[in-house]
Amino acid sequence: MLYALRLGRLFALVVGCVGGLVFGLGYGTAHIGDRQVFDLFAEQQVYLSGTVREDPTLTLSGQLSVQLNELAYEDRKLPGALLVTVGSATPVKRGDVLFIDGVFSEGFGSYVGSMKRAKVEKVVHPEPGDVGRRVRDWFAELVRDEVPDPQASLGIGFLTGQKSALPNDLSESLRIVGLTHIVVASGYNLTILVRISRRLFIRVSKYLSALSSGTMIVVFMAVTGLSPSMVRAGLVSGLSLLTWYYGHSFHPLVLLPFAAMITVMAQPSYAWGDLGWQLSFAAFAGVMIVAPLLQRYFFGDKEPGIIRQILGETVAAHIVTIPLIALSFGTVSNVAIFANLLVVPFVPIAMLVTFLVGAWSLTQLPFVELLAVPTEWLLAYMTNVATFLSELSWAQHDIAIEPWWWLVYVAAVALACSWMQRATGYSFRQSNPVV
Repeated sequence: MLYALRLGRLFALVVGCVGGLVFGLGYGTAHIGDRQVFDLFAEQQVYLSGTVREDPTLTLSGQLSVQLNELAYEDRKLPGALLVTVGSATPVKRGDVLFIDGVFSEGFGSYVGSMKRAKVEKVVHPEPGDVGRRVRDWFAELVRDEVPDPQASLGIGFLTGQKSALPNDLSESLRIVGLTHIVVASGYNLTILVRISRRLFIRVSKYLSALSSGTMIVVFMAVTGLSPSMVRAGLVSGLSLLTWYYGHSFHPLVLLPFAAMITVMAQPSYAWGDLGWQLSFAAFAGVMIVAPLLQRYFFGDKEPGIIRQILGETVAAHIVTIPLIALSFGTVSNVAIFANLLVVPFVPIAMLVTFLVGAWSLTQLPFVELLAVPTEWLLAYMTNVATFLSELSWAQHDIAIEPWWWLVYVAAVALACSWMQRATGYSFRQSNPVV
C-alpha cells in the first residue's frame, strides 16, 4: 500500500488492493482457525460462562434470546460470540455474566455456536456493570410512568435504540413495513442527535460544537451498547465530525471502506456472517452515495426539503439493501417507502417529546400530563401506521432469484451511479452525515 501511495498510479493501486486482499484472507483464516476449538464441543453437554453482549430479546416461542461474548470454559478464555435461548423468567440484562449448561450446537453467521433452552446455573450482576444500560433503564421507567406501552417502548426505542422492549407484534409490524431502522440502535438515531448538538452549540464556538457532538456519540454508544450497526454508526459519525472540525471532508468511497476496515480488524466475522453489519453499511452507502446522486440528477442544485430528502434517502437505501434482504429473508416490503414518508418526519419530534416527558417526570413538577398526552398521541399514530400497513395483504411479497442475478443488479446500480455522477458533476465531498 505504501508503494501504491507513493506512485499514485492505477497499477500501483491494483498492487495495493491485492496486498490488502491477501492480508485480509490470511487474517480471516487465522480467525477461523481460532474458532476450531469449538469443534470439540459439537453436540456435547457443555458448562461455560459468558457476558451478555446486547439486550436479550423475546422469541416467538417465549424464550429469551441472549448473545454472549467473553466466553470461558474451565477457566480458559474462548473467542467469538455464542447465541443461547433461556427461560423468559431469567433475570438477565446486558452486561450480566451467565453461567449456563446445555447442548452445544453448530454456529451460524458470526456466532461460534448456539445453545437452545440452556439451563442457567447462575447469573452474576457485576458492579457497577453496564452503567449506560442502567441509566437507560432508569430513564425508561420515568417515561413509562407517564406514557403507556407500547407507545412508551417505541419512544424509548427512538431515543436510545432499545428494540428489545417492543412487543413482538409491533416489532414484526415494523419489520414488514421497513421501519425497523428507526428503532434499533443505528446511524439514523445517532445522526439526529449529533446534528442537533452540533447546530445548537455552533453559535457559541466550533470547538464547543465538536466537543458536545463527540460527547453525544460516546454517550449514545454507551447507552445503546456496541452492536455491529452501532459501531459502524459511531465510527462514521466520529470520523465525519473530526474532518468537519478541521475544515475537511471524507469522500464516502473512502469513509465507508475505512470504517469497515476498522470494524473487521476487530471482528473479521462481521464481513461474512453478520447481516446487521452488512445492512448497516449498505444502507449508509445508499444514503451517502445513491441518494444525493438521485437528488442532483432529477432536481438539480435545489436543496431538497424534508419530504424530498426522506423520500430520496428511503428509495436509495431500499435500492442498495434489496439484494441482502431478499437473499436473507426471501421477502421484500412493498410499503417501505410509503411507511417511511408517513413516520420518519415525526421521529425527531418524538425523540424530543419523549426526552422531555422523562426529564419533566424526574423533576416531579406538576402538569406533566400536558406533555405526556400529546406524546402518547404522536407515538400512537406511528404504531397505528405500522400496524395498519403491515396487515395489508400486499405489504410484502416473496422473492426468489438466483444469486448471480443480484450481481448483475449490483453492477447495474453501480453503472447508473457512475452515469449520474458524470452527468451532474456532483462532488461527494458535499455528503457529510453530521452537517
